[in-house]
Amino acid sequence: MNQQESCVPQPIDTSAFIALGVSAELNQVLLKKNFTIPTAIQEQAIPVAISGKDLIGIAQTGTGKTLAFALPIMQKLSMNSEQALVIVPTRELAWQVEEAFRNISDHLKFQLSSVTLIGGVPMERQRMRFKKTPRIIIATPGRLQDHLNRRTFNLNNCKTIVLDEADRMFDIGFAPQIKEILNLAPKDRQTMLFSATMPEEIRDLSNRHLINPVQIEVTKQGVTGELVRQELCVVAQSDKTNMLGKILDGSTGQTIVFAKTKIGTKKLARMVYDMGFDTAELHSDRSMAQRRQALDGFRQGKYQVLIATDIAARGIDVSDIELVVNYDLPQAAEDYVHRIGRTGRAGKSGRAISFASPQQSRDIRKIENLTSIKFDMSEHSLPFNRQGESRGAEKRPAGTARRGGGRRFSRAGGGGGGRNRSY
Repeated sequence: MNQQESCVPQPIDTSAFIALGVSAELNQVLLKKNFTIPTAIQEQAIPVAISGKDLIGIAQTGTGKTLAFALPIMQKLSMNSEQALVIVPTRELAWQVEEAFRNISDHLKFQLSSVTLIGGVPMERQRMRFKKTPRIIIATPGRLQDHLNRRTFNLNNCKTIVLDEADRMFDIGFAPQIKEILNLAPKDRQTMLFSATMPEEIRDLSNRHLINPVQIEVTKQGVTGELVRQELCVVAQSDKTNMLGKILDGSTGQTIVFAKTKIGTKKLARMVYDMGFDTAELHSDRSMAQRRQALDGFRQGKYQVLIATDIAARGIDVSDIELVVNYDLPQAAEDYVHRIGRTGRAGKSGRAISFASPQQSRDIRKIENLTSIKFDMSEHSLPFNRQGESRGAEKRPAGTARRGGGRRFSRAGGGGGGRNRSY
């Protein structure tokens, strides 16, 4: 092909989703939204979901799995009067799923009303929404169980149920609620379960509550993004904040910093703000309005840095996060996969830096064994022996972080001048 021929625009494949069984009307909306090529999970899951079979989808966040169940649900509901239920672990993920549905359903001829059941919103307000018989219910397990217990809602007409981020729901203690909800649901339902990992307890759940499910695995469990450079920075506990300042100083894009505790997240957010960075914090002590404001501000570019607990490891749908910093290592190695899945999305490269103390070689080995990778050593790291302790921990001088005033961050569509924080 010569240079002139290579410049000729290539025709868009308008039949890719049609070939999967997606209706013409849904396909037209997808084309308007520039969804033309299905992702791997969509290509494999959509035909199974449309067929009505139970499904287990193993895929990392950022692979397009929300549309993999949303499109079949909307197509199915356009042809009957049933309801569909999507259960998610966190408020943030509930908002993301709601947005994904509305992004398509608002442009359809047939009306598909929805309700989102999450904590932090008055029960009465949600109860009033049920009077309009919403077709799609998106809920966290605790709030959904509250409505079921109060009989403001029942599952009799929910013939399609999705468990999204099932492993995360089990991690944060929702297993009893999930089992009770599935026991109350119609027996002739379709159940779809999506998870980044498949621990034994999730497999037991699927054996009990799914009927001959088709299992789809688009990435091996524990596999991290190929476009993410994963670095290890061994640093003394007393030097971590200064080291974070140095790393942020060398970053121009948006960054998520994961901390272990709510108190630690609050303190770190204030320190990073004092370094001169527009900063928001996200943890369970924040009100629903504060959490949404932080997420929306981060998504719009108002904040360069988001300091968060693992509540944000899933449920942040921002395609151009440049850097993830594990200020504290996750308690479970599996959570490492979800944290760094926030970067390297939508075909873009990313970077993840994990801080570890000289005594955490065992935790590092667990992550490396799960993910089948070997960390690159950060240029700022102390020497580190993976079989034992790091050397020279007290010989390296502490890094010096820039403080106050200084560099501003902005991008097209982002926030304007003035230093911002979300407290």
